[in-house]
Amino acid sequence: MPEVKRALLSVTDKSGLADFAKGLAALGCQLISTGGTARLLREAGLAVQDVSEVTGFPEMLDGRVKTIHPIIAAGLLARRSEPSHMAALAEHDIATIDMIVVNLYEFEKVAANKDAPVEDLIENIDIGGPTMIRAAAKNFQDVAVVTSAADYPAILAELQANSGSLSKKTHWDLARKAYATTARYDAAITARLASIEVQDGEFKDEPAPLPKVLNIHVPQKQSLRYGENPHQSASLYACGQEGIANCTQLHGKELSYNNLVDLDAAWQLVCEFTNPAVSIIKHTNPCGCAEQSKLVDAYLKAYEADTVSAFGGVIACNREVDEDSAAEMAKLFVECVAAPAFSQKALSILTAKKNVRLVTVKGTLPEDMVVKSITGGFLAQSADLLTLDKPKATVVTRRQPTAEEWAALEFGWKVCKHVKSNAIVYARDGQLLSSGAGQMSRVFSAEIGAKKSVFPLENCAVASDAFFPFPDGLEVVVKNGATSVIQPGGSVKDADVIAAADRLGIAMVFTGLRHFRH
Repeated sequence: MPEVKRALLSVTDKSGLADFAKGLAALGCQLISTGGTARLLREAGLAVQDVSEVTGFPEMLDGRVKTIHPIIAAGLLARRSEPSHMAALAEHDIATIDMIVVNLYEFEKVAANKDAPVEDLIENIDIGGPTMIRAAAKNFQDVAVVTSAADYPAILAELQANSGSLSKKTHWDLARKAYATTARYDAAITARLASIEVQDGEFKDEPAPLPKVLNIHVPQKQSLRYGENPHQSASLYACGQEGIANCTQLHGKELSYNNLVDLDAAWQLVCEFTNPAVSIIKHTNPCGCAEQSKLVDAYLKAYEADTVSAFGGVIACNREVDEDSAAEMAKLFVECVAAPAFSQKALSILTAKKNVRLVTVKGTLPEDMVVKSITGGFLAQSADLLTLDKPKATVVTRRQPTAEEWAALEFGWKVCKHVKSNAIVYARDGQLLSSGAGQMSRVFSAEIGAKKSVFPLENCAVASDAFFPFPDGLEVVVKNGATSVIQPGGSVKDADVIAAADRLGIAMVFTGLRHFRH
């Protein structure tokens, strides 16, 4: 591969650039630059040639035209192995450029401001940067295209170890990353401008609930050992810095595909609660969940609801795991524990268990959009972020819920949202007692939930993710001890269900909000 003798540097994100440029200069590389980047390099004591000196043409139009010039384009695109290309360069006295170091205007940062004027959005669409990146990547065998500051140390080390040259593999890897960079940049522009319409000669920013074009462009974070089963391949892709996909693993074996799926279910559930809460998930359904004043109490109440299913499950906590909680968790074999943090004493207890995976997680809410693949395409929906609005809920029975029943109903409603449909949740005193999940009949869910419970269900609350279509499901939960029920309502048989509730002497609340989870 050719030696890097001449490099063009023009970046928005200038972190690490001065040190990288010093390394290039130490290898005898001539530096070309523009505007603020050139100023930074000169302040670092480096000799820099302005692009305007190379092109013989000044920057103009408020910086819109700097690097768009045949001398720059030809220096990047000329194939060194093609005699006619080299002859054309010689004829026009154009020198080759062996490396570009370019990152782009921060369009996404500006676009994140919902009130950003269209003029600001347009001015932050980079033109010269993507042009140079694509030109260099097209001629990857001769030009190294560096688009990420994270690559500076490795590139410099390779140059120093190989007399100023980079391997073909490095050139190819950089080119692929470059095309991914411009694709992601264009996708961000497309997505943001899609919400802006012209009405009566004025720009109107009216974001649609979902994009007209679904752009899924997310970098691979890591390859996984396998998918749901050993014969399936799998990878993790992550964007942003929050959520389970961006968790930090502190201990244990590599996270598996199934671990990540269950951890996400567990984390989303505990994020529903304000007070210390713990969820224990098995196959994406909660087998235990509790909210108490202390985390250790929440864990113990979550665990005791189903000690059999908790074995080999995953745990999520919405508070730092302390020593007392860790000591109790250490008594159980679990695959993973997720929390915002772990105390040092908690870590010393849990890391003594070789196989448990410990992860810290940032962020409390899922993404605004949920995407699922189906054969031939994708389904997208806005995330289910709504919570119970108590003043808007309607007590439809003659009997009103007591204060204790209201608390149990609200807790059960939060848990029910995270149980696979058809979902029935039995709850009391901030504790999931039992649940029926994923059944084809709501009556079966009610019966299974009652049969599974290790607790007496007298005076418990029941949450149903969708309406009771007939009184039979309601009658099952009351027969097993429920004295209060919360459900969306909306069945054509609502009057019959309400009449049954009054006959049975229970309190029933309609939320007007359904929480199917398929």
